[in-house]
Amino acid sequence: MKIIKEKSREYKGNSYFKYKVNIPEGALRRANLNEGDELQINSEPG
Repeated sequence: MKIIKEKSREYKGNSYFKYKVNIPEGALRRANLNEGDELQINSEPG
């Protein structure tokens, strides 16, 4: 998986970004997840 930083807009000289997580299709199938499902994320260093 990768975290992707994407510029969403620029307003009054300030850039605003959103972050997206790129999950492989196979991982979604194995986890029985579908487009639009809400996820709760737990992260660990490393």
